[in-house]
Amino acid sequence: MPETKLVVRHIGQILSGKIEEPLIDGDCVVCEGDRIAAVGHEKDLDTEKATTIVDAKGITLCPGLIDSHVHPVIGDYTPRQQQLHWIDSCLHGGVTTMISAGEVHAPGRPKDIVGLKAMAIAAQRWYENFRPSGVKVHSGAPVLEEGMVESDFKDLAEAGVKLLGEVGLGSVKAGETAGQMVKWARKYGIQSTIHTGGPSIPGSGLIDKDVVLEADADIIGHINGGHTALPDDQITCLCESCLRGIEIVHNGNERAGLLAMRTAFELKQPDRIILGTDAPAGSGVQPLGILRMIAMLSSLGDVPPEIVFCFATGNTARMRDLDCGIIEPGKAADFVLIDTAQHAPGKSMLESIHQGNLPGVGMTIIDGIVRTTRSRNTPPATRLPEVVEG
Repeated sequence: MPETKLVVRHIGQILSGKIEEPLIDGDCVVCEGDRIAAVGHEKDLDTEKATTIVDAKGITLCPGLIDSHVHPVIGDYTPRQQQLHWIDSCLHGGVTTMISAGEVHAPGRPKDIVGLKAMAIAAQRWYENFRPSGVKVHSGAPVLEEGMVESDFKDLAEAGVKLLGEVGLGSVKAGETAGQMVKWARKYGIQSTIHTGGPSIPGSGLIDKDVVLEADADIIGHINGGHTALPDDQITCLCESCLRGIEIVHNGNERAGLLAMRTAFELKQPDRIILGTDAPAGSGVQPLGILRMIAMLSSLGDVPPEIVFCFATGNTARMRDLDCGIIEPGKAADFVLIDTAQHAPGKSMLESIHQGNLPGVGMTIIDGIVRTTRSRNTPPATRLPEVVEG
């Protein structure tokens, strides 16, 4: 069977996902199979024998958005909100990849060591074998509990687990104990995220700056609180005192998120900023949560939107060691095609976002396959891309 070839032509603007060079000079992307093969001007690229051609109609192409902080359970169902198809709804908000911060909302979640390891391995397998609407969900993130030893992390890693659930959501809350477990996880290639701020679910507790710094997890999870943020001086201290990822989430304190972002820029470290929603949670599911974060941070923080898009694409991909999030040959062919929402102010899509408006999603593509056309959740785009062949 011949390999598929996708050509996206007549692109008005390409956002690279790279914070050091957020815009690409070009009007065409060529994909072979599930990988990007070439990016540039159509006249210079090999577009022959395409199995699918998408006419972008002059709108913007950017990497598929990455939600760095979600709490899935199994499939496309969230028992806490009793909501079906929440992942599919987020795809309609431009999200093509999700990272689990722990499957904590599973009814009867096991807290014994054997049970939590079994659940983590099972969750990793669920989403490896099943991709709702094509969305890539990196799951199987065990919540740390007292009594775990180094061999437990070795077992998890050998079984394919690559993530830890939020440190602090289980019985491990002391910085010294958490720090030892984070070191064990890192030794075996498992990445860690720590809960930051006040308690969010029964059994969780306050995780302040001292615990965060002592635990030294790879990602400062929802530095703006999930839901309750730390005091301003603790947020700035965390940004200044380590070089770990600064995660800002939708289900947190917006003012605290802006403070964290501004502090990262003052430190000349905007590449540390990544975005998540922290959904499903008590606030529910926000299909447009990542787009809303981009518009909020750009407009209220006065940061060019092409830079803020990098927080939800290339920054996260690099920090999470993903093969997506950046538009360049060899990367995953995951895209979202977006345009100014109908009748929205602004002379361009980016200017409209900079004024605080959401764009319209016209199409999502994952692994070189068109997954959705016009979004059912964003405002309608002014122009819509079209599959013209294939």
